[in-house]
Amino acid sequence: MVSTDFDTERAYNDEQFAAQTVSKSERMKVALGYFGPGQFIPVHAPDSDVTIAVQSGTGVIREGSEEHIVEPGDVVVVKAGTDRGVRADDTELEALLVTAPPPSDAEHDPVRAGIRRDEFDPQADDG
Repeated sequence: MVSTDFDTERAYNDEQFAAQTVSKSERMKVALGYFGPGQFIPVHAPDSDVTIAVQSGTGVIREGSEEHIVEPGDVVVVKAGTDRGVRADDTELEALLVTAPPPSDAEHDPVRAGIRRDEFDPQADDG
């Protein structure tokens, strides 16, 4: 059994969002996400479902072409293959991130590219 909490795992990064993996198997990955003001997970569409439960702060979760404003207590579920991203507003944002199955390393290439270019939606300029 894994038992932890947001306070124990809390780790912020001045450069980009931080994710503390608390459990991972072939079927599921559970992480705690820590976003400084304006930090984000770039829009990408891995072949896994994701559930995002906001613990504190406010922000936006992209689901396809929709943007959902979120606050503490909100839970958003995005199906596999759907564009998604998370961005903190001008406050710190903390959220539980559950993906099933865990995305592959290759599926996270758009995330790394978006962070490197400081683009929430790296695909926005493709059209």
